[in-house]
This record gives sequence, structure tokens and C-alpha cells, in this order.
Amino acid sequence: MSQPFRIGQGGRIDREQEIQFTFNGKNYTGLAGDTLCSALLANGVHLVGRSWKYHRPRGVMSAGAEEPNAIFQLEKGNRTIPNARGTQVELYADLDAASVNCWPSLDFDLMSINSKFSRLMPAGFYYKPSCGQNQCGCSMSILFVRRRGWAKLHERMILIVTSIPTSIAMYSSSAVVWRA
Repeated sequence: MSQPFRIGQGGRIDREQEIQFTFNGKNYTGLAGDTLCSALLANGVHLVGRSWKYHRPRGVMSAGAEEPNAIFQLEKGNRTIPNARGTQVELYADLDAASVNCWPSLDFDLMSINSKFSRLMPAGFYYKPSCGQNQCGCSMSILFVRRRGWAKLHERMILIVTSIPTSIAMYSSSAVVWRA
């Protein structure tokens, strides 16, 4: 196992038990007791996400629950866990993690063009259209959630949302949907 950024001794990990996991489609190896972030850092992965508004590159800044940048989508399909903090996810066998807020990939994000227009987008630019009652209708609301949300919505949730008239508001990273 080649982990160029792992210290040779100490810590609360079991150096005898290796765990295989996947991040953005690439296979990596961690140790039992690692968090997702510590395993990525040990493997030399420093870019883990993009900022929400301007899509600027983000890496791990802290080791605790206060970590603002290391937000991941865990697993796929019906078993997905959106917006998981990488510093709180203990590594397990065959973990499948993906970065959020980047398209088509983390390294080449087309939405990073937003940083070129940062002077035209004042603070709170994305929050204003999604506060209070939404007068645009249900289909426009889904576009707002898909565009602004960090994680991918499950298809079943989209069907439920599109089948009733709704109003949508964003609170931190979650979409709250209620009947109008």
C-alpha cells in the first residue's frame, strides 16, 4: 500500500487491516479506523469538492464536525446518503463516495466559470429566489433544487415533489418541501 502522506506510527487506526473504497470512480486503500477524509489525505487526494456559489476548489480544512468543505454523496440509488461530512464518516469496505457540486468532474468543473462573474453576484444571490412562497410553479422549483442543491435527488423524491403543487425553501443544504 502506497500512501505518501500517512505518518508511520501513532493514531487510532489499525495498520494491519486495509480497507478498499472508491472516490469519484477511482479505487483507494485506507486503514481500519480512518475517516473518509483521513484516508483521502493519506492517499494524496487534496481536492475534495467545489464551493457552492463560485465552484472554487476546496480541500479538507479541519478534522472535526465543523469541516465546511468535505461534503460527499455516499453510495448510489436507494441507499444514497447525501451531504455526508467526510470527517464524520468512518471508512468501511466498498464505500462509494463522490464529490458534490461539480459537473462533469471534480477536476474539470464547467460551473467554475461562475468565479469569473463574481463581481456581478452579490452575497445572498442564490438565496433570494428560494426564500418564501415560490410563485413559479412546481417544475421551476425542481430546477432550483437541482441547480442549488449539493447532492443528487433520488428519482422517487422527484416524482413525489412533481405530483403535488409545492413551495420550496432552502435551509442550509436541505430542501424543505411543503404543500401550498
